[in-house]
Amino acid sequence: MNTVVHMTGIGGVENLDTAHVPDEEPAAGNVRIRHVAIGVNFIDIYHRIGLYPLLLPAVPGVEGAGVVEAIGDNVTGFAIGDRVAYAGAPVGAYAQTRTIPATRLIRLPEDIAFRDAAASMLKGLTAHMLLTRTWPVKAGDTLLVHGAAGGLGSMLVRWAKHLGATVIGTTGTPEKAEIALSYGTDHIVIGRNADLAAEVASLTDGLGVDYTIDGIGGNMLTKSLACTRRFGMVASIGQAAGPIPPLAVEEIGPIRSLSLARPSVMAYAADTTVYPLAAAALLEVMQKGITAEIGSEYSLTNAPQAQADLEAGRTTGSLLLIP
Repeated sequence: MNTVVHMTGIGGVENLDTAHVPDEEPAAGNVRIRHVAIGVNFIDIYHRIGLYPLLLPAVPGVEGAGVVEAIGDNVTGFAIGDRVAYAGAPVGAYAQTRTIPATRLIRLPEDIAFRDAAASMLKGLTAHMLLTRTWPVKAGDTLLVHGAAGGLGSMLVRWAKHLGATVIGTTGTPEKAEIALSYGTDHIVIGRNADLAAEVASLTDGLGVDYTIDGIGGNMLTKSLACTRRFGMVASIGQAAGPIPPLAVEEIGPIRSLSLARPSVMAYAADTTVYPLAAAALLEVMQKGITAEIGSEYSLTNAPQAQADLEAGRTTGSLLLIP
């Protein structure tokens, strides 16, 4: 029998229930994998609260790593026992085993651990999107990364430093600041009530940063715009602090002459041309030691607690579910 986590309704974590169902036989073009580790991401919470609705009941989760254990018809390039990982749609990762289109699987090199892959695939694809496409980061650029102690933050900081950038990070507490510094962050601004624009101006000789990556949402976007230099870029990629208020176009130009991006890693990963190329680039940097930090591990049946901890800001690094 296969243990899965079903999302049965919209709202709190009480809508996540454990169930036991038969293993699914893979249809043509699909394989069944047995998970070794499963990533927990904010998009799982967005699905649960109905921001991005799913057809219920649903098995949430968009990231995992494991071993191929059954292969459907018309599948080439994979064999039983292969080490694989994936990120993106279709959802369904919160399970001991799952079927998934073979085209979504990325073969996992032997020198990349399953846990590192499950912690890094979605966040690594996000980092690739943000650092190579949304704003191609180059040596000498200065970035502002919100939530620098988080799972995505750990990947963004490490990859940006690898590209030669200077990184200013924000964290909510001094304890998280120490963690962000351990990832390589050059400067830290602590607390959401800090005078962020003033502190960033002080660190950049009054110019502001070239590029801000804001996954906080809420009223933080206005502060992010104020921290960014003329003709710079702000990427709004989430709303951990709540919905983003309406923004007048005058907030970005013409006086500020800013660019504002709202990229989606799910859309990025859904592009069948981009996905394998971005994943290959990700595996290459992972083999150089650039991975998302693993913060906490939970049993699969404890998925509600994992989501609750992430949603409440009690975590650092990436969260994993272990079947």
